Amino acid sequence: MEILISSNNKDKVKEIKKIFDNKGIRLLTLADFPGAPEVIEDGNTLYDNAFKKAKLLFDFTGIPTIADDTGLEVDALDGAPGVYSARYAGENVTYDDNVNKLLKELEKVADEKRTARFKTVAVYYSDQHRFHEEGSCEGIILRERRGTGGFGYDPVFYLKEYQKSFAEMRSEEKNTISHRGIAFQKLYHSFINQVNQGVSP
Repeated sequence: MEILISSNNKDKVKEIKKIFDNKGIRLLTLADFPGAPEVIEDGNTLYDNAFKKAKLLFDFTGIPTIADDTGLEVDALDGAPGVYSARYAGENVTYDDNVNKLLKELEKVADEKRTARFKTVAVYYSDQHRFHEEGSCEGIILRERRGTGGFGYDPVFYLKEYQKSFAEMRSEEKNTISHRGIAFQKLYHSFINQVNQGVSP
């Protein structure tokens, strides 16, 4: 069974591959399809963007496709950056650019009001099956970066119960509890139940 990951984000692809490791599925990436169209993420919701990415690449390749979109919702910013998390500081920006803007926006916000959550919507799309799953993870935005792992906002997203930022966790630990890990674990089980019935995880 082959499934295509519709993402140009190498960090995200690496994370998804680890979640699907040893699942008996051959995962392809956009690197396997040099002429693949670029997806413009202009949806109003995480689901809109994830669905668009999965459908467009399935239409192009004919291969069952999975995609996701993830947003960081900060309570003190009325849910921002949300669906715009990847381009919070503008187009073609770095992870650091986005984190720097977030920290600046929260400079005067008290520690107890820096609550936030990551949300991921993951979509599976083929000619016969289309479904999606969601995952979320609650945390607090730190005042400065901690850790060298992960990517994106991970160095400033702190989980009280683990006393670590995502960037301080091993990838295996993060994938067990993270928004993306939860969404794709659920997506895999939906895949088993709806597509490959009778095949054990």
